[in-house]
Amino acid sequence: MTDRRLDYLELDVFATGAFTGNPVGVVAGAVALSDAEMARIAAWTNFSETTFLLEPREPGADYRVRIFTPTEEFPFAGHPTLGTAAAWLELGGTPARPGTVVQECGAGLVEVRTGTDELAFATPPLRRTRPLDDAELEQVTAAFGLARDEIAAHAWGDNGPGWRLIQLADPARLDSLVHPGPGGPKVGFIALTGEDAPLYRVRAFTPNFEDPVTGSLNGAAAQWLRARGLAPLRFTAAQGAHVGRAGEVCLTDDGTAIWVGGRVRTRVRGTLRV
Repeated sequence: MTDRRLDYLELDVFATGAFTGNPVGVVAGAVALSDAEMARIAAWTNFSETTFLLEPREPGADYRVRIFTPTEEFPFAGHPTLGTAAAWLELGGTPARPGTVVQECGAGLVEVRTGTDELAFATPPLRRTRPLDDAELEQVTAAFGLARDEIAAHAWGDNGPGWRLIQLADPARLDSLVHPGPGGPKVGFIALTGEDAPLYRVRAFTPNFEDPVTGSLNGAAAQWLRARGLAPLRFTAAQGAHVGRAGEVCLTDDGTAIWVGGRVRTRVRGTLRV
């Protein structure tokens, strides 16, 4: 059987230098791939997410994307959104509206602003915003060895991946957190630095690993912080130091949407043989 050859890129998202952000694999021309093939490719690349570029179906969209982790499909995720938009542009895509790429995904249409050195997406509305209930909070405290009084605030911040948000009372406690092992809760921890840049430090724990730099989490956290009067109109968050990265997420509130931005660099461009 003849190999199918598809354009394939690996991009470094929210990077501050070479190999400092969160990588994403992007497969173009994925219309010929089945759901099972997409899932198998994503399991093989073993990135936190791999995306598949398709022709749009919704009016106003420039392209459609499907986002797979090694084990499941997400309707939306942050760093894959920026990486996919950058890949689409590098492969010759031209947005219908200059300066704005419109992505179609499971969460609907997501706008991505393009710039000379940074891309930024408008965070989708949160699906869940309520505080964690006692059982949900107990899962977090038990998994990470936290006492209740170490938590300043908590809530759901679900814009697709389903983050539980925990703001720690003591910023130093962020450094001592340890992944509890397979099957733990998906939690994003936020701590105020006491400095202007970065204003917050963030760590993101999935059930199987610590994610280096997480756009969906930072967007949800910024929406939550804004609702509580704890976020200025523009600030940065740092993430990834505990897994050998140095990611920077730039968050901007335009009065309506929270924009989540960062640098995106292509590190690999080639052909995927399927």
